[in-house]
Amino acid sequence: MIIGTFKRNDSGRIISFELTGHAQSGEYGKDLVCAAASVLAISTVNGIDAIAGVTPAVDADEDGGYLYVEMPKDTTQEQNNIMTILLENLLLGLQAVQAEHSQYLQLKTITK
Repeated sequence: MIIGTFKRNDSGRIISFELTGHAQSGEYGKDLVCAAASVLAISTVNGIDAIAGVTPAVDADEDGGYLYVEMPKDTTQEQNNIMTILLENLLLGLQAVQAEHSQYLQLKTITK
């Protein structure tokens, strides 16, 4: 199962997220839940870098099954707005996957 944890600051902004585990909803290479979660997360990180011009701190397991992404604190308001949109979109996309495949993906949000 993939466990997704989103951390929000006191003002409600997502400041980091972590994805751990493997969905195991299908055979290796054909696991659609894993593929969906991976594409959503990697696209978000790439978008933050390319669109917001911000490089988040990323820690990932080479074999898959672990991704931790933390937003930098020294950003402009415009960069914060872009990061917020992309991170909230990631959460919405993962929630849609979870709605159809809750036995393979669980999400939680915590406030720092």
